[in-house]
Amino acid sequence: MIVEEFIGEMIPYIVGLLEATGVIVIIIASIKSVVKFIKCNFNFYKSENIRIELSMGLALALEFKLGAEILKTVIVRTLDEFLILAAVTILRIIISFVIHWEVKSMEKSEEKGH
Repeated sequence: MIVEEFIGEMIPYIVGLLEATGVIVIIIASIKSVVKFIKCNFNFYKSENIRIELSMGLALALEFKLGAEILKTVIVRTLDEFLILAAVTILRIIISFVIHWEVKSMEKSEEKGH
């Protein structure tokens, strides 16, 4: 019982840490991409690598956020909370899948171009 209470009290802090890490990853990936885009003189044709790096950063951030969502399932108390959490988790999984698919297709097209 003591372990369950401890875990119940620690989960919100761990979830907050994971979500904050995801936000930090998004901020850093975005700043790096903007700087590289500016260095390319806003040339859209040279920005494929920038898109890949930004997409990979977003995918990593989503993994942290998804980990937080999974941990939240431990402290869900009502069916309504669970349904909302499940919907958010499913959306994040779909978005993550789409980003991974886009990165792979961009990498394949880049390999064909060289």
